[in-house]
Amino acid sequence: MADVKDNSKAALIDELNGLLADHFALYIKTKNFHWHIVGRHFRDLHLLFDEQALQIREQIDVIGERVRKQGGTTLTSAGSVAKHTQIKDQDSTSLKAADMIAELRDDNAKVVKRLKAMKELAEEAGDNATDSLIDDWTDEAEERVWMLTSFLA
Repeated sequence: MADVKDNSKAALIDELNGLLADHFALYIKTKNFHWHIVGRHFRDLHLLFDEQALQIREQIDVIGERVRKQGGTTLTSAGSVAKHTQIKDQDSTSLKAADMIAELRDDNAKVVKRLKAMKELAEEAGDNATDSLIDDWTDEAEERVWMLTSFLA
């Protein structure tokens, strides 16, 4: 039974590090779009992207500390973030607003999917604190998806 619990904990730590990488990458992308948005909805999107980036940034430390509290090690560099994230880089500084919004919506939807899959891992590892946090993080990510989707409607 101990092996199953240890394996569950290791799987949760790996997935938490993936979530951590996603948050770092999504934070950078959201700030990129915040800085480079132009057009008639500049002010609204500039503020929305900044609000969302701050929300994502606030979760980074909490996720990293969950890894450490589980006895794991966290990501250590930009290279380790790149290795573990499912969020693709976006280096363009001239995307149209609708393309920025759609890309952030899709990336946040990936985070939602990852979080929902993590619920079972947290339960198997017996990590009630992470299980509870996953609910909060999922709600916040779903709200970001909703806001971005609504802007495109």
